[in-house]
Amino acid sequence: MPVSDLFRNPKHSPLSFPTPKFQSLSRPIRSRASFPTHISLNHLGLHRRRLLGFPSKPNYNVYAENSCSVGLDIDADEFLEVGDRDLPVDLCFTRTLPPALTLREGYEKIRKAVEDLKVNPPCSSSGVLRYQVLVPPSTKALNLLCCKCKDLSAYPQFYFSTRQNHEVSLELASLDRLLEVSGVGASICVRGSSHILKGYSFLGRYLSSDSHLIRAYGSIGLLYDKKQSSMEDKIGSFYFFIPQLELNEFDGCSLLASTMVWDDSISYTFERAVYMAESHIHQQMINFGASVSVYDKESWIKHVCGQPYSIENKDAQMVYLNAEVLARIDAEAKCMQKEEPPTFYQSYIQYSPTYSFTANMCFGSNLTNLSVKETSNINLAWASLIVEECVRLGLTYFCIAPGSRSSPLAISACGHSLTTCISCYDERSLGFHAVGYARGSNKPAVVITSSGTAVSNLLPAVVEASQDFVPLVLLTADRPPELHDTGANQAIDQVNHFGKFVRFFFSLPPPTDQITARMVLTTIDAAVYSATQAPHGPVHINCPFREPLECHREWTLECLRGLDLWLTSMEPFTSYMRMQRLDTWNINAGPITEVFEVIQRSNRGLLLIGSIHCEDEIWAAIILAKHLSWPVVADILSGLRLRRTLTSSREFDNILFIDHLDQAMLSDSVKRWAQPDVVVQIGSRITSKRIGQFLEFCSPPSYILVDRHPCRHDPSHIVTHRIQSTISEFADALCKIHLPKKRGTWANLLKELNSVVGREIAFQLQSELLLTEPYVAHVIGETLDNDAAIFVGNSMVIRDLDMYGRGWLKSANNREHLLSYNDPFFHGIQVAGNRGASGIDGLLSTAIGFAVGCNKRVLCMIGDVSFLHDTNGLSLLSQRARRKPITVIIINNHGGAIFSLLPVADVIQSDILNKYFYTAHDVSISKLCAAHSVKHVLVQTKEELQVALVKSQQEQSDSVIEVQSCIADNANFHSGLNISSRQAANQALGFLLGVSHSKHADNGLSLGRIMEMDYMLYRIQLSVPPTSRPASDVSNELFREGFILIVSLDDNSIGFGEVAPIEIHEENLLDVEEQLNFLHHRMKGCDIGCLLPLLKGSFSSWIWRSLGIPPSSLYPSVRCGLEMAILNALAARCGSNLSDLVSGCMSSYRDTKSVKPGNSASIDICALVDCNGNPAEVAHVVSQLVDEGFTTIKLKVARRENPIDDAAVIQKIREVVGYKVNIRVDANQKWTYEEAILFGSKVKCFNLQYIEEPVDHHDDIIKFCEDSGLPVALDETIDNLKGDVLHQLQNFVHPGIVALVIKPSVVGGFENTALIAEWAQLHDKVAVVSSAFESSLSLLAYVQFAHYLEIQHAAVCQMKKRVPTGVMAHGLGTYRWLKEDVTDKGINTCIHPNGGRMEASVEDAHNLTQYFQINNERIQRTCTEEQLRSCYIQVDGNDLSCLFKLQEAGSSTNVSIIYPNKTHQRKVVIFLHGFLGASQDWIPIMKALSPYARTISVDLPGHGESLMQWHIDGISKEEFKISIEFVAGVLIKLISDITDGGVILVGYSMGARIALHMALKYTEKVNGAVIISGSPGLKDEARRRIRNAQDKSRACFLLSYGFHCFLDSWYSGNIWRSIREHPHFESIRSNRAKHNDVKTLAKVLCDSSIGQQRSLWEDLKHSEKPLLFIVGEQDIKFREIAQQMCREIKGKSEGEGYNQREKFCEKIIVPDCGHAVHLENPLAVINAVRKFLTKLD
Repeated sequence: MPVSDLFRNPKHSPLSFPTPKFQSLSRPIRSRASFPTHISLNHLGLHRRRLLGFPSKPNYNVYAENSCSVGLDIDADEFLEVGDRDLPVDLCFTRTLPPALTLREGYEKIRKAVEDLKVNPPCSSSGVLRYQVLVPPSTKALNLLCCKCKDLSAYPQFYFSTRQNHEVSLELASLDRLLEVSGVGASICVRGSSHILKGYSFLGRYLSSDSHLIRAYGSIGLLYDKKQSSMEDKIGSFYFFIPQLELNEFDGCSLLASTMVWDDSISYTFERAVYMAESHIHQQMINFGASVSVYDKESWIKHVCGQPYSIENKDAQMVYLNAEVLARIDAEAKCMQKEEPPTFYQSYIQYSPTYSFTANMCFGSNLTNLSVKETSNINLAWASLIVEECVRLGLTYFCIAPGSRSSPLAISACGHSLTTCISCYDERSLGFHAVGYARGSNKPAVVITSSGTAVSNLLPAVVEASQDFVPLVLLTADRPPELHDTGANQAIDQVNHFGKFVRFFFSLPPPTDQITARMVLTTIDAAVYSATQAPHGPVHINCPFREPLECHREWTLECLRGLDLWLTSMEPFTSYMRMQRLDTWNINAGPITEVFEVIQRSNRGLLLIGSIHCEDEIWAAIILAKHLSWPVVADILSGLRLRRTLTSSREFDNILFIDHLDQAMLSDSVKRWAQPDVVVQIGSRITSKRIGQFLEFCSPPSYILVDRHPCRHDPSHIVTHRIQSTISEFADALCKIHLPKKRGTWANLLKELNSVVGREIAFQLQSELLLTEPYVAHVIGETLDNDAAIFVGNSMVIRDLDMYGRGWLKSANNREHLLSYNDPFFHGIQVAGNRGASGIDGLLSTAIGFAVGCNKRVLCMIGDVSFLHDTNGLSLLSQRARRKPITVIIINNHGGAIFSLLPVADVIQSDILNKYFYTAHDVSISKLCAAHSVKHVLVQTKEELQVALVKSQQEQSDSVIEVQSCIADNANFHSGLNISSRQAANQALGFLLGVSHSKHADNGLSLGRIMEMDYMLYRIQLSVPPTSRPASDVSNELFREGFILIVSLDDNSIGFGEVAPIEIHEENLLDVEEQLNFLHHRMKGCDIGCLLPLLKGSFSSWIWRSLGIPPSSLYPSVRCGLEMAILNALAARCGSNLSDLVSGCMSSYRDTKSVKPGNSASIDICALVDCNGNPAEVAHVVSQLVDEGFTTIKLKVARRENPIDDAAVIQKIREVVGYKVNIRVDANQKWTYEEAILFGSKVKCFNLQYIEEPVDHHDDIIKFCEDSGLPVALDETIDNLKGDVLHQLQNFVHPGIVALVIKPSVVGGFENTALIAEWAQLHDKVAVVSSAFESSLSLLAYVQFAHYLEIQHAAVCQMKKRVPTGVMAHGLGTYRWLKEDVTDKGINTCIHPNGGRMEASVEDAHNLTQYFQINNERIQRTCTEEQLRSCYIQVDGNDLSCLFKLQEAGSSTNVSIIYPNKTHQRKVVIFLHGFLGASQDWIPIMKALSPYARTISVDLPGHGESLMQWHIDGISKEEFKISIEFVAGVLIKLISDITDGGVILVGYSMGARIALHMALKYTEKVNGAVIISGSPGLKDEARRRIRNAQDKSRACFLLSYGFHCFLDSWYSGNIWRSIREHPHFESIRSNRAKHNDVKTLAKVLCDSSIGQQRSLWEDLKHSEKPLLFIVGEQDIKFREIAQQMCREIKGKSEGEGYNQREKFCEKIIVPDCGHAVHLENPLAVINAVRKFLTKLD
């Protein structure tokens, strides 16, 4: 949003004070005195002086000195009482600017925003305005002050930290994960010597719940005297300030902000606030430094802690306050409880040039200045010089191997106050540890070793560092030259020992005072510069030492000549500087122009993100990806492959991550199709071999590689443009180029393809019972905290993580305050690995070093052989001086599993493979860990892994988690995953290409648009009662009722579906119809997603994103009928049958030849028999079915008193029909375990195919399988599964369970049926489709769908390398129950010509569906769309007339608004919307309830199209209140005009307050009320007063700045968190700006404020009308309010009349939603309201 949209355009006028002489302050501020307010605020009665209650001459001081450090300074001691000075300012607004690539750019963005603000100043007389911008994560709070802080003249300067021993204060972490904050200046300061609650009240005026990140900081218990510049301890004193400039450091990001405060009522003007803001920004920009050295930090800490005017006080409280904290303190104070604000662990405040305060700021480092001149010998002198120069260059981490010859270096390193040293007896582990540290910190570690092979042991680490550009400094001790080649002990040739693998080598001469020491310093400077400049890498300095190494030996100081300045400073001797070429990124000329033009012209651009080593580059990659809007393939080491998604609603829409391209490339078809025309690769090499082969295969015309080093990294020789640059530099240049944001068809197809493959992978991993290696990779990040990083080993581990790793969802509760709701809610996580040489050595040591360097909780994932290769790294775990705990996950498959996946496994004998490739072992990892005192946990199941991961993240100790695996099982599972991924990719691509090329394709990749959804009620006669009816039901009613759905598409294709719940369903016909009424309205105009027919979650996604309702809120039978109708319509559109449609093989798109009629596909049908009668009679019925051709028959059992009687029936049947017929029995969970066992013992020899649901408790199912030995099938158990179905199905993998009987209408449709069926097939169980006594319409769909499941079963068998089982009959024999049908041409069955089986033809089913004709004689009524009727009704009063817009749904036969006939007895329901809502909000709910009541919604005053006409003059108009009471009175008049009888009110939020008031006051007209997210008001007068002022301020904001800005502020509150995640939020938000009378709307906000409303809490105790309270599950505040209201109504005890009053109120908590229940989960509201209406009868 441009700043010009935020503020209006006034005239220019000069400032009232001199403009600062800064270039950045050159633009004058337009005066607000002549500001053209074309919308008058007077009619609101908002006279600000009167509102604020401030006297014209306040009796306190406002310090307005010329120094830029001074803001608005309020001394609370000058006040006897607070009065109205706690009322909120007129304007409080936070604007988030676009993210910045650098801190300097962040400053510039804020400066520019303030500059624009001067042209368009606000008209508010008081306000708080905050500009904030995200800056790179490396921007740290402490660094901001350490960098030339002493040059700043702005005060206060402050730094606060919540960190304590590397952990976050739990108290503060629960708020918003703020870690550290620093800043300069105070936009406002509130201080006092006593009465801290008064200070809170003053401060509360400037802190708003609408702007959560506007905070105040300060101290409690310290009295600061500004005039005397002194401070003393005093209980009750306080000093709070809102910073002028601050940097908030959070986990994963940093936020730079500037806050301006002005208040005309106390003579602190907006112009002054702007001046202060610009002054501080200017100072920060001119004093900004790019980097901060360790000496900078140390000297700053010494400076702030060592000043004579600095006080260290660990008892004083340094606190953090925002509106939420103040509200909590206020609430606790009123409850007579002491509530303290959250505090900081470390604190520093510089109040003035002569006074500061610190707490816990000493980090344990004392700056010792051991003079080189005082060293005992020349060896130590040179070693001290080397170590000191390393420290000055920022190298403070020293890895020291034990040794005698290196003792001068080791002693000097350990003796330095600013170094951190670690040691290890294994130089190889030590070298890799240094590599890890450099990876994590992006600066070199220094390695010190002795001479000889100690140096050689560093070679593997040096190779890795060289190949992957990791800086490293090696200081290797050596014998002097005279001992070389003499046989001297431990003397080898160390000159150029590492050859070309180092960037710099120098062998120092042995220390001597005859050589100037400057040579030592310049050598170190040159080496470190070489290590840290592109291409980064290791450097080697050989350091020979002569004996005596440590003992005293005289030496002359002459060698120190020329070092006087160096000895007295803290800078390195030689400073290397690099001039930036001004034309480097001239985007209008030069070679770079060609690159940018290529990018601009691209139609199929692909952004490939390789390995990234630092968080700032990850940050830049995100910004670059957003700007490009290309598909993004992120490598596992990029930091963006495993990304944290912080909201459940939407991914960052501008970034299209293609996470599964590797697996999609298993398909040759995808490989041929998905060829980009331009590839931009940023970062280093990629992990995936398949993606590399794909890029080589397609050889894109333009391949642009961006990396900071100049080396040739192009193994496929396809790079056409090579740019040496950091990602940040390249992103900065490219973001200046305009690029089209619209994605093409290719990108959209790639997105959908990726989605299909991803879902398939997730399904396969979740369906597998065993704990597999890919599963570990898939879930590894789910338990990680925000402050986490990952180190991944080589071989199979990194490949699994790259193929199957995924981002994960984190709660947004703690992070959502950071950004406006329009910004991205995800960020990357740092992932590192040794991919330079990709060896398996040193990985554990590297991971530990990485943990030290990045200062995060690291999760290390490596293989068992890699672990065994580096067990000496365990010794490093015990040294935790400077790191957080590390969790090591070891995938132990007892060998090198990767070879089992390579071609070598197919050509070599198993014994050779096992010994020389797998290197199989049986080493006890637990004993190795025990030897090093490291915690070890063995996990063998998914549940154990989850528990171990959670515990490891909670504990403050290192741990090793060993995951047991098997090479053979792992190879088989990988093979199956590859097959399923390839099948899914082939299926999806064929389907998507068919859609994109289809003549019916419209609206991108949409399969069509739904034009209508009608339904009709049918009633058909049955021949016998359905077996689902309980035996106690003796009614003679033999009818079946249900609904037929008719979905019409935009090409006139029609699809039929059926919704027909029966006794086994949780819903009934009334429940169903209310949802159908809703869908009838909601579905019109919805586009059908291109992947919808492929199921696998597509339908659930479509229901949520297109219909805007939680998928779980649809009744199972409704969802089944909906899916059936849509799939049938799509099949008709595509000229395909349903089976081919869902399998992705639509006949119009495939090349296969038509199937011959004689070989038509078919499915077997199982007959159903209700075992009424004696054994002979039942056997006779079965015999007749066999004669008809049935080969499978299911018998209903457990209907007799004794199971032995049922067994006798089975015995008789076998005697009559023999054993060629398959017999199934179904006990419907009616037997106890003992009864089931008794039955099983009697039928063991009768060869039952399976027993369906033999026991009444599902916990006994497995026990029955094992004890009886009989095959079992599940039915009701499947029906009752809720939530995560796959997880619950894992309880039934027992081989004794051989089949799953799935009723689509009970489990929730075809998508859920397919999911359950595939799980069954994967576990070698049969999936049987069963009807629930539906009509032929459903049976026809089930026949086709059952055929699809058999195709799916064949694919599963191919994947699992199993022989498909025999033909399985499906439970569709219920057609025999149909005496009548909804069509004249029902399902056809026939006997298979070869096998003699009763079957149904798929082709016949398709033809009958395609030409489906409804028998109108069976239709009871047709339900078409309820026409909405609108009208305007005027209600006149003495002072004004209200013209209301009303909308009505419901029967208009006898009564309507337009044709008033007041004799109708139907219930009348009046719907009242919330603030900013309109009658339109209720239309879907009204239409759903229209069959049961006459529903009317009203545009309340000021809202929608309602208007108010005043009959009074301006002054009286201002004083007139459009209060809740007034609106209620007007509505009663309106109700009386439209109906004679009583009404039921349904109100939401503001409308709920009106409804509650009317229900309590107008009992003669109101028969009951439904209160949705409503409140009876505020009890406390002080809160009412403040809330009243807040709403007046909001009203001013609305009138002054318009809907766009107002809605930004309105919806930033926590109460709207869940609605912001709703897929239709943008549409909902835009509708909130459609009001005709903005002035009245603003007045309503003021006058109907909950602060103005009379409290109804006492009235509730006398409530006489039924009340239903509906609240969202996530709306904690209103849940508590609803609970309190119920308690008030019911009374505190169950005394007289309790049962009667119990009926008066009910509370319903609606799942999956927050405050806006009726928008987020409307179906639950519809059901609750309908049942409430029914109860009123």
